[in-house]
Amino acid sequence: MDTTTDVPGEKLWPTQPFPTKPPAFTPQGVTLDDANDLTPQIKALALEHMKKFRVGPIFTPPSLRGTLMRPSNTGGANWGGAAFDPETGLLYVKASNYVYVNQVCKNDGSDSRIDAEYHNYCTGIVETPESLLGAIPVTKPPYAELVAINLNRGEIAWRVPFGEGSEAVRNHPLLKGLTLPARLGTPGNAGSMVTQGGLVFVGSGDPYLYAFDKTTGREVSRVPTPFRVSANPMTYKTRSGRQFVVVATGAGPEAALVGFALRSP
Repeated sequence: MDTTTDVPGEKLWPTQPFPTKPPAFTPQGVTLDDANDLTPQIKALALEHMKKFRVGPIFTPPSLRGTLMRPSNTGGANWGGAAFDPETGLLYVKASNYVYVNQVCKNDGSDSRIDAEYHNYCTGIVETPESLLGAIPVTKPPYAELVAINLNRGEIAWRVPFGEGSEAVRNHPLLKGLTLPARLGTPGNAGSMVTQGGLVFVGSGDPYLYAFDKTTGREVSRVPTPFRVSANPMTYKTRSGRQFVVVATGAGPEAALVGFALRSP
């Protein structure tokens, strides 16, 4: 790890802990090899942009230049958490693959709440994922995955791309005529739910509720929702024995609580 810093007066600790089992469920750190290479033009643009910043493995410190940070400031997984299957010992995590700029700036005195000489609340730095031309991420897809972690062995059991990806990316002029992967990956903070019947349900950012085989990660089905899924799925059974899966979609005035069930025989 590079422990140098360009921030005056900052002294970095020389070591950091690196857990070895289980391995990271989402990419950590950024190198130029991670540059988006969907087309040669996009790769050239991505490399040009990335070279403006500091890049390196996890724990590469923030900098005056700006450090590309992955996982982002929201982490690989957010408040959605993970779903655990006690029968198999598998933990299911919906992971987002964001890259953010972590920059330290000299205090210009414009904010009375900040009295330090340097800080990383920089004027003009927008807390959004790093992208090219407003839409295309600087790094390679997938931008989200569903990951199964075997907690008994400390190993990744399987990982699959999650979500179609944004329409802004798929419809971008630089990608016109290009056959893109079916699952570019849709970042989102919502988590998953695993059932005894062998399915993992998850939405998180796409206007669909997905079901995956909990053993293999194979996509079993996806059903459309009125708006993008914005919360963890939940399940319940009525007195008659019929089981429902319910999920919150959308936000504000454009929101709906949606329930699904198998057709009655």
